[in-house]
Amino acid sequence: MVIEHKQQPAVKVIVGAGILLILLFFISLMLGRYQVSLGDMGAVFYARIFGTECTVSEMIQSVILKVRIPRICAAILIGGALSTAGATYQGLFKNPMISPDILGASAGAGFGAAMAILLSLPFIFIQFSAFAFGLLAVGLACLICKMVSRGKDALLILVLSGMIVATFFSSLITLLKYVADPQSKLPEITYWLMGGLSTVSAGDVGMMLVPFTIGIVPLFLLRWQLNAMAFGDEEAKAMGLNTKRLRGIYIVSATLLTAAAVAVCGMIGWIGLVIPHLTRMLVGPNHKYLIPASFLMGGTFLLLVDDLARTLFTVEIPLGILTSIIGAPFFVYLLLKRKKGWV
Repeated sequence: MVIEHKQQPAVKVIVGAGILLILLFFISLMLGRYQVSLGDMGAVFYARIFGTECTVSEMIQSVILKVRIPRICAAILIGGALSTAGATYQGLFKNPMISPDILGASAGAGFGAAMAILLSLPFIFIQFSAFAFGLLAVGLACLICKMVSRGKDALLILVLSGMIVATFFSSLITLLKYVADPQSKLPEITYWLMGGLSTVSAGDVGMMLVPFTIGIVPLFLLRWQLNAMAFGDEEAKAMGLNTKRLRGIYIVSATLLTAAAVAVCGMIGWIGLVIPHLTRMLVGPNHKYLIPASFLMGGTFLLLVDDLARTLFTVEIPLGILTSIIGAPFFVYLLLKRKKGWV
């Protein structure tokens, strides 16, 4: 009965976060430069579900179905992916200051996108290049760790290797920006690196679903074992867990989520660092609840930020700017709470 009592608040938070996300989904459909009423939205959905003739104008239908729904779905998936990856890395490395780009995935993806933009490749190739180089960066970090650590202090060496790889690819991004045409390519690279969802289409969401599913499913299925991994290898091995294999699964899955998110929307910071902190305050450190709650709260947070980005001013604000403005002060607040034992 005591265990059930402790689980109840976490379950209530997850249910509440899910309801909030659903409400924000429908509210987001009505927000934007083109006003969409609740009646228009209902008429479009009714016509699509039951195959009847829709009385709403073609423009409103296009705005809802081809612009806002793909963008909203992308915001939910990307926010949830980054937050889930952050919670996984923090539990795996036993460090609440870890973020999804700790192994260089974001820096590698940024370089891949910048290089594709410099070569004037189509947008689909920009996304593919970002995804590929994000995976390559993490692969290099793991390779360096394997060559250096030789089985000793593997987690610490892996973090240091990730920092080296991230610095290397960040330097390459700077080099590409230096040689890029300041009239065309440089602004395009800079804008992409700031992050945004203004160009997201249904095809982009569909393309992201494959690596997203491959990454998210193992994390949800193995989230109980992450509790044991968080106590250290000795305790996990005593429980009969294959720590080396599990660590590889967690790293690969979290990397897939991070690389897929960055490939679609660019480099968006703070979500994978701040949201797991906030979620841990609400549901506790048990990854059985922390992982699903982080996904829901991450998706809700990025969807809310995206709504602000496209409605605050006449010109859309890049998401990376808003997440930094909101995330940095909030993280200071969390650190102050941590001193009092809240985190």
